[in-house]
Amino acid sequence: MRLSRFVLVIALLGALLLLLAGPGTRMDLWDFRTGFGVMRWAAYIGLGAAAVAVLLLLVPSFRRAEGMALAAALLIGLVVAFVPWNAMRGARQVPPIHDISTDTERPPQFVDILPLRADAPNPADYGGAEIARQQLAAYPELGPYTSALPPAQAYGKALEAAKKMGWDIVASDPASGRIEASDTTMWFGFTDDVVIRVEAEGHGSRIDVRSVSRVGKSDVGTNAKRIRAYLAALARLG
Repeated sequence: MRLSRFVLVIALLGALLLLLAGPGTRMDLWDFRTGFGVMRWAAYIGLGAAAVAVLLLLVPSFRRAEGMALAAALLIGLVVAFVPWNAMRGARQVPPIHDISTDTERPPQFVDILPLRADAPNPADYGGAEIARQQLAAYPELGPYTSALPPAQAYGKALEAAKKMGWDIVASDPASGRIEASDTTMWFGFTDDVVIRVEAEGHGSRIDVRSVSRVGKSDVGTNAKRIRAYLAALARLG
């Protein structure tokens, strides 16, 4: 096997590990910590393959005879290394929290989802003032959705928006104005839980949303993104 092909195979091995990291966790082949470890090793392998490819491309004889394979190894290796690096960079840009609420003083509470979270490492209880402080510093734009509709009609809109999000609706209680749902992330299959509270405010209604991860200290901004998307869905419904 020519050296360039060997380097290309190593780069492809890194790509394979990267592609398996998330689905392997999702299919319960390993836990999420192992999945993160697989991603990390994929980055090391990809970076190593890219570095060797660069060195060989600097040699005229290799560049002429095996330039295409080395260029492919360089590109694949850099992409494989970039994905975990970019994920880590994103994680560092947000606070290490996993409980986000549009009402940090009186966050909506889970009821029907509590049994589903019984074995979850992260508790359903809100973390208090420190979590609120970090959230408000990172996501100051997140707040309740207000509507001119009476609570009963606003509740219908809130439920419709939740269904449009593709969430698994666990509970729907119009009498208390509560909706509970679960959402699964695409790549690693993490399950996060959402509770929505609809209540009267003035002549209209106020809708609050809380999204909480079951595992992981940091959600890498996922819960805030989910709440933003839900609030946007509500706004589109009017």
